[in-house]
Amino acid sequence: MALPIPGQAVRGSKTGKPIMALFDLLGRTWSLGIVWQLRHEHATFRQLQLRCEAISPTLLNSRLKELIALQLVMKTSQGYGLSAHGSELAKLIEPMADWSQQWASMLTTRSADV
Repeated sequence: MALPIPGQAVRGSKTGKPIMALFDLLGRTWSLGIVWQLRHEHATFRQLQLRCEAISPTLLNSRLKELIALQLVMKTSQGYGLSAHGSELAKLIEPMADWSQQWASMLTTRSADV
């Protein structure tokens, strides 16, 4: 699967609008999860694999290569970490965690009422 590059055709967009390229990337299995797991601290390959619910080494390696190529993740002496752009992305995603907790509570409450 080709890297989702803004300005090139991506899933959902023939013109490759930047937001569609981002959605293509984040919609790939474990891409968003890797960014999420690296939002607070660096991790070695093995640590990251465990944080990502025992993702296969092949898939983790593929996603890390993509995220590095797209300058969202970088390899450091401590393992893998978010680049400046990756950190900005994580900050945009973080408010969704609170929202998702409220949503889950609402659904749990509604299913108990049914």
